[in-house]
Amino acid sequence: MTLRVLLADDQVLIRSGFAALIGSDPELEVVGEAGDGDEAVRQAHALRPDVVLMDIRMPGTDGLAAARAITEAPELADVRVVVLTTFEADEYVLAALRSGASGFLGKSVEPDDLLEAIRVVARGEALLSPRATRSLIARFLSQPQEGGLDVVPEQLAELTDREREIVALVALGLSNQDVAGRLYLSPLTVKTHVNRAMAKLGVRDRAQLVVIAYQTGLVRAGDADPRG
Repeated sequence: MTLRVLLADDQVLIRSGFAALIGSDPELEVVGEAGDGDEAVRQAHALRPDVVLMDIRMPGTDGLAAARAITEAPELADVRVVVLTTFEADEYVLAALRSGASGFLGKSVEPDDLLEAIRVVARGEALLSPRATRSLIARFLSQPQEGGLDVVPEQLAELTDREREIVALVALGLSNQDVAGRLYLSPLTVKTHVNRAMAKLGVRDRAQLVVIAYQTGLVRAGDADPRG
């Protein structure tokens, strides 16, 4: 099945470049382009793309506000947003996650990595650029912020022990395949546990699970990387 992509960037040349790159992949299709946040939201409602590539700095409504408007719309529950910007600063990474974005990438990303990023978020997985490290996310998400997810530690009681274990590993950056290998489960079983945890906590994707894991203290800054 072809994945449908909406491009939102105020620079025509950048949109054209991304459109040409995405159009070169037979599994991907650019279905629309927007030059500002308001237009991105309108087109998301009209076109229902699988993935929106969203620039942060745009005139009028910026990309973060537009991402939030898209991810909070119940009728757009299946639309994923990747924030794409030249500014890979810590505060932008945090803001992107809090806006409901499923991923964050710098515009210097390699072409193949960008194409793979679209596939990753379309599968419902979280994506961060290499510079958006686990310790960075932990440091910022451990601080109370306006606009954060309304989840408290007690809500984790709704999860089974296995679900909590898997959510913690997801928050430390492991893929379903990685978690499966560590816990001697099948990737499909891991995916099922992740989906059940998201349903119980009322979140839409793995990026929000990462936020919750740090906000509730399930994972803390300095926790060891289980892959190491």
